[in-house]
Amino acid sequence: MEFQDVVRRRRMVREFTDEPVSDESVRRIMRNALRGPSAGYSQGQAFLVLRGEETASFYGSLSHLWTYDTVKTAPVVVVAFAVKDAYLDRYAEPDKGWTDRSEDRWPVPFWYVDTGMAVLLVLQTAVDEGLGAVYFGIGADDFDRVRAEFGVPDTHVPIGAIAIGHGAEQDASPGGSPRTRRRRPFDDAVRFGRW
Repeated sequence: MEFQDVVRRRRMVREFTDEPVSDESVRRIMRNALRGPSAGYSQGQAFLVLRGEETASFYGSLSHLWTYDTVKTAPVVVVAFAVKDAYLDRYAEPDKGWTDRSEDRWPVPFWYVDTGMAVLLVLQTAVDEGLGAVYFGIGADDFDRVRAEFGVPDTHVPIGAIAIGHGAEQDASPGGSPRTRRRRPFDDAVRFGRW
C-alpha cells in the first residue's frame, strides 16, 4: 500500500471480526514500532503483546475501559510502555555531556513523546497489513494492576493500549468523532514562516 493511502485510511476501528491476526502481521507491526525515533537513541519504549485468553486477563485488570466494549473482541492487544530510566541513563553517558540523571534537563518528557510515535507506527502498520486498530488509554489507578498481572517492571509506565484485528466496520463508528466533527482546515492548523 502507498504511504499516502496508509495515512488517509488510518482511523480508530472499534469493532472487530473474529478472524485471527497472523503471527507474521503481528511481528511486522512490532518490528516497525521499534523503528520509531528516540532521543539520543535511548530506545525507551517497550511493548507487551497479548493474544487469546491474555486479552481477557488484561481487560479484567482494568477498573475502567476507556473505549467501546466492542474493542474487547480484537484478537490482539499491544500495551505500550514508556521507560524514563532509559533516557535518564542514556543522557548521563559521556557523549551527551550531562553528568547526572536529572529530569529537570528535559523541557518535555521525551519518553512519552517517543513512545507515542512508536504507537503511531503500530497504528499505521496495522493499516498497511489490512487490519483495523484503536488506541485507548489506561487509567493511572490501573498501572500497578497491569504490571502485577503480567510481570512488568515498575520502571515501565503504560501509556495506553492498541487493540488490533480485522475491522468489522466499513466506515467510522456510529457516534464516533469523525461523524460528529469536521477535520480542522489546513490553514487553521498549519502556518508557514510566521503565525
